[in-house]
Amino acid sequence: MQKSLIAVLIASAVVSLNAQAADLLDVYKQALANDAVFASARASAAVGRERVPQGRSLLLPTIGANGAIVKNDTDVSPWNEGAPLPNGAIGTVPGSASNLRTNEYTLSLVQPLFRWANWQTYQQSKLLQAVSEAQFAQAQQDLITRVAQAYFDVLAAEDTLESTRAQKTATTEQLASAKRNFEVGTQTITDTHEAQAAFDLVVAQEFAGVNDLEVKRTALQAIIGTAPSALAPLKLGVALASPQPALIDPWVSSAESQNYGVVAAQLALESAKRDISKNRAGHYPTLDLVANSTHRKVNGQVNASGTTQNNAIGVQWNIPIFNGFAVTSRVRESIALEDKARNDLEATRRNAAQFARQAYLGVNSGLAQVKALEAAEVSSNSALESNKLGYQVGVRINIDVLNAQRQLYSTRRDLSRARYDTIVNGLRLKAAAGSLREDDLIPVNNLLQK
Repeated sequence: MQKSLIAVLIASAVVSLNAQAADLLDVYKQALANDAVFASARASAAVGRERVPQGRSLLLPTIGANGAIVKNDTDVSPWNEGAPLPNGAIGTVPGSASNLRTNEYTLSLVQPLFRWANWQTYQQSKLLQAVSEAQFAQAQQDLITRVAQAYFDVLAAEDTLESTRAQKTATTEQLASAKRNFEVGTQTITDTHEAQAAFDLVVAQEFAGVNDLEVKRTALQAIIGTAPSALAPLKLGVALASPQPALIDPWVSSAESQNYGVVAAQLALESAKRDISKNRAGHYPTLDLVANSTHRKVNGQVNASGTTQNNAIGVQWNIPIFNGFAVTSRVRESIALEDKARNDLEATRRNAAQFARQAYLGVNSGLAQVKALEAAEVSSNSALESNKLGYQVGVRINIDVLNAQRQLYSTRRDLSRARYDTIVNGLRLKAAAGSLREDDLIPVNNLLQK
């Protein structure tokens, strides 16, 4: 009996956990682990971190070893009998043969002393690593805004569908009332037709709402990798905070200097300047320290056998004189690329400022819109009640009630959409200013029903 009770309690706990709605932080954690776009950005950041070791390697010594084992078989044919010998005598010299085995290996070291292109490449690698880190930080901010947008898109679609179904229920009641009144002769057939038309319209809207909700859930699934569970909605009557600071200029100024896109563009410009210097180094001389040690061992004939050990150290220089104007062309190309990078930076800075302005205006406009729609919701609800009462006493017709219902549910749908858009614009404003962090999701998450 006790074991059965424990099993029931465990099963109830599991059901309770499964029924618990996921909030924004839960969905964001899923996106961190499963979003393919963010995973690609994380891999790109790992690639960028290898730039510096590769650039540093050009300044470090290069050590290598090479060797060979060679076997020589030589067979000398004898002189013909009666042929003059090398000393002028006449006679026969027997044939001779040799079997030589040579074992040789060399250990060499090259240490660059002056290679300006290598130094610039090393400095450039630091900039490229910083660019990849800035791009990764931008990807993190993009993930936050994408998750929030997809999350609230699902909530908005759910609110729209819920509002449509509530309107369908109210329209169904109004249609039934119109039919009853027509049957008893207190209303005309026109009221029934109007109610039927309103009912058919809301049914079509319900099908569209179901489809839109499925599309929005699929979009969220593409980010988190699995089908989303039930999502925690906003609390009733939630109060949204205005942006701090309240002025637009600090946000725009921060976007122009701290936006991660701007930071990456600034680093790309510095890298382009280094590229000019690196290409000009094609005209500069190079100087290397070289050292090698060679060991050679020969086995074979007595007079050819032995071991030789040779050690050498010195400097090696090279002065380029003419290379078909290739270096000059590469310098001109890098100068043009530097000009492109400068204009790309200016375009990125302007876009960041524009996004900051749009998000700031979106937040403030959304706050004002939410306040107005909250008042409109109260007024629309009062208008609906008044029209229902007037319809019952005969001073209002059926279409008046239907219009009042449509206005109320439309106002509620617009109010929820305005709240979601205001929240997302607040996150986008921080992203444009380069200050959006994971912790910024906590106050947003606190607006949700647990």
